[in-house]
Amino acid sequence: MNPYALIDLHCDTLIALTDEDFHLLTAIQDPARREAALASLSSRVRGTDTLDLPGRHFSLSAIPQDVHWCQCCAIFVPDGLSQEEAASYYDMHQRSFHRQMETLADRVRPCRTAAEIEAAWEQGRAAAILTVENGSALAGQLARIETLARDGVRMMTLTWNGENEIASGNVTDHGLSSFGREAIRELERHKIVVDVSHLNDRSFFDVLDIAQKPFAASHSNARSVCGHRRNLTDEQVREMVDRKCLIGLNYSHDFLRTGERPAGLEDLYRHVEHFLELGAEHCLALGSDADGADVPDTLNSPAKTAGLYQYFLGRGLSQEQAEGILWKNALNFVKEME
Repeated sequence: MNPYALIDLHCDTLIALTDEDFHLLTAIQDPARREAALASLSSRVRGTDTLDLPGRHFSLSAIPQDVHWCQCCAIFVPDGLSQEEAASYYDMHQRSFHRQMETLADRVRPCRTAAEIEAAWEQGRAAAILTVENGSALAGQLARIETLARDGVRMMTLTWNGENEIASGNVTDHGLSSFGREAIRELERHKIVVDVSHLNDRSFFDVLDIAQKPFAASHSNARSVCGHRRNLTDEQVREMVDRKCLIGLNYSHDFLRTGERPAGLEDLYRHVEHFLELGAEHCLALGSDADGADVPDTLNSPAKTAGLYQYFLGRGLSQEQAEGILWKNALNFVKEME
């Protein structure tokens, strides 16, 4: 038996560009040449249905027919772009998202609310939620938050790994900027969920000082289980539990375990157990990082991810706990944030 539904808080499937493309963009110093490169990449994005390509971690065609699916689709904006380039990069991919929603309308529906998600499921379609990975998409302008909200963006990580106008990512050491504090207020006002995945610890605790609403860590695991600085400390998890936040389990090998052995389902479950020990039963969800990370073979497709329901039951979780992780906690969070 498959679960009634599954909500995945993070994938990079929307992005049609390769690592080579990113290196191309960040290596070009001349502004005119970089703009020309962006224009060239834009033409490729316009013609690619990235959400239904075979052989990827996520594809609409690969969703099991008996599973209601909701996929958060991130516009990943790479570090190293100028403000203008970051804005153009975001704009390019949000247009691609909405074009694909029209092209693939018989199978997927763009959603902003829990009611729209459930309506898509009732219609036999997948639900898609537009998100942003890296607040550099704002290009240092608070007014762009209203633009993102109008585009249907419902969640945004404040940074990627580096530092931007808002805050510092996990490979840098500064905290939230004054602009970042204003941005959090505006994001909350426009009902865009603040996503703390990728933040360094200093920036995380700065967010605690300013945030008035629950926030999310869309794709982060437990640092006590895997010591990567991208993962959450026990103190951070407890703060998120107290604030009724949401935490998405990340399938990336690098964030599941240390050492050379490939990660597997048992490694993911170790994180589940630890989160539950910290009281996160109603905060825990899925945040696969599909098509943006190296994930275990046991989790590299929608069908295998849906199999987590039976796996969790087999490991001793209750039906309520398993359903909570796969979809109920995330859906309840969306309802509370409306």
